Amino acid sequence: MHFRHRAAALAIAALFHPSSHAAADEATVIVSATRFADADPRVPANISVITREDIRNTPAFDLPAVLRNHAGVDVRTLYGSLGVDAAVDLRGFGDTAASNTLILVDGQRLNPIDMGSISWSAVPLESVQRIEIIRGAGTILYGDRASGGVINIVTDKSGRPRAAVTVTAGSFGHRGVDAHGAAGNDRGYFNVFAHHAETDGWRRNSQQDQQALSGRAGVYVGAGEVFVDWAAYKDSSGLPGYLRRAAWRTDPRSSASPDDWQKRDGHRLRPGVKLPLTDALTLEAEVSSEREDQHASYVSFGSRSDRSKDMLSFTPRLRWRHGLGGLASETVLGLDHYDGDVDARYTTAPRQTAAQTSTAAYFQNTTSLTEAWAVTLGGRSQRMDQSAHQDAYAPWFSPAMDGSATRRRNAWDLGASYSGQGWRAYGKLGTTFRFANTDELFSFNPLTGNPAFAGDLRPQHGRIGEIGGSASLGPVQARAALYRMQLKDEIGYDGAAGANVNFDPTRRQGLEAELDWRIAESLKAKLAYAYTDAEFRSGPYEGKRVPLVPRDKLTLQLTWDAGRAGSYSAVANHVGSRRYSGDFSNLRGTLSGYTTLDLQAAWNLKPWTVTARLLNALDKRYAPYAGYSPWIADHYYYPADGRSFHLSARYDFK
Repeated sequence: MHFRHRAAALAIAALFHPSSHAAADEATVIVSATRFADADPRVPANISVITREDIRNTPAFDLPAVLRNHAGVDVRTLYGSLGVDAAVDLRGFGDTAASNTLILVDGQRLNPIDMGSISWSAVPLESVQRIEIIRGAGTILYGDRASGGVINIVTDKSGRPRAAVTVTAGSFGHRGVDAHGAAGNDRGYFNVFAHHAETDGWRRNSQQDQQALSGRAGVYVGAGEVFVDWAAYKDSSGLPGYLRRAAWRTDPRSSASPDDWQKRDGHRLRPGVKLPLTDALTLEAEVSSEREDQHASYVSFGSRSDRSKDMLSFTPRLRWRHGLGGLASETVLGLDHYDGDVDARYTTAPRQTAAQTSTAAYFQNTTSLTEAWAVTLGGRSQRMDQSAHQDAYAPWFSPAMDGSATRRRNAWDLGASYSGQGWRAYGKLGTTFRFANTDELFSFNPLTGNPAFAGDLRPQHGRIGEIGGSASLGPVQARAALYRMQLKDEIGYDGAAGANVNFDPTRRQGLEAELDWRIAESLKAKLAYAYTDAEFRSGPYEGKRVPLVPRDKLTLQLTWDAGRAGSYSAVANHVGSRRYSGDFSNLRGTLSGYTTLDLQAAWNLKPWTVTARLLNALDKRYAPYAGYSPWIADHYYYPADGRSFHLSARYDFK
């Protein structure tokens, strides 16, 4: 058996050998700050990088669970432990987090154009090389939906020959298999990742499964490359529904809709090019095609739905190192074009279709005034064309609806940074915006009840100011930022009005801090804290807190590497109390905060690695998401999973 595994590894290595390109790919760089790989971007921003080592030391199975351990990142799931429906919130947007936090994979958007959730199944955790979190508006470089910030998931593109298989089993029928292989030489490289996971679920009818196959292949062209990324995925899950307060207290594992379910499948193909045109000019560009189909059966409502989404995009950009007099200066110039449509069919409601085309031009210049001082100036202009159609219920009951709108918004930012010996400080001012997503285009006439196009829904916009910095003091590395964001025409759903509206002005301000401390050679500690004050500035909700936003969030992680005796991690995560979803008047009490503890132990028994995880070790009962509904005159809750144990065994063929 051992001989056959060794022969397989040698066969792969015989075809491909490590190259200088692969070694360069493994260097620590940041892409999100400039949309080009840069080992030291001097832009003024609060950026955290989650490395592959950080991911290995985190007791987690999915990307949202990894993200929630970092400052300013709140994660809310409705059902299950695989993160299928997780929403990630940067800087306190609550219910509209998915429309204000931009999720990227290698710079490509994962956010759908409607209100659907991120397809996390498309990105197996094993394929991730690092994750970049850039807090605050990423509007200049990335445009719409980046008001809270940008999370860029960077996949492993190295051509280092390797192959491994991981098998996992755990509580509530959890089982999974992950496999990957890669190889490369001076001519090119490839990698492939396969993922399967399923669980019977902690709650009744909370079973989930997900499968994904993804990869990348590239051919080197001088110092550049031509490549293609691809991914195919599918997932399904039961929909156990919310629990009213009485059921939440007496039987949180119960289901209000034991026969409801959903499933989806999709694929993505993205060819691209990275070419240095001259010593001073570099071109990068991608063309992407995506398709996703969703199907759901709501037996509890006697309804079924089928939804399809298509997206085409073209994202070329240039990096120009032009200098400015005697100063080092470079400018990133780019175009973003996205063209998408949604087709939704229901058995108990009329068919709805929507389309949008987004076109934007942007630039960002960074100039080094001295070896220590750098200034950044950026701007973006974006146009959004949207249309929506809804069939008639019946000619005598409700007419069809058609509408279209064209919106334009501009944004700018200006910042400066100072780099000292082992420390850096920065400050910046800028603007941000968000357009309505396609689901928010559908409304109704409050007098007749007929469907209507939300043509009067204005783009959300506002200003952001921020100061922050980082320092390295021997075994301690620290980062911190203070910010204030003031928005006008914030888009959200107001239950009192029964429609998507432009809210009165809101304000978000807070502190984000992270500290990494190597206490000893084998012992590390990570501390992440965020204070978020999200309130309405005027109008009927003046002074009221934005629902679902915790004021305090704290994470403490300890990692001990005991060498041959294994490595051990403990993560305590505290989320403070929040106002219930939809409670803009702050009259329905507060959703209790919670503290969870996750544990992990791993033993490297080459070529085997065995990992044990105990999640929610204290069996804490809590709800990441809950609200109040006037329609049922009661609070409703989506319980988190109870304590679970999981064991994984990985075999590395090399």
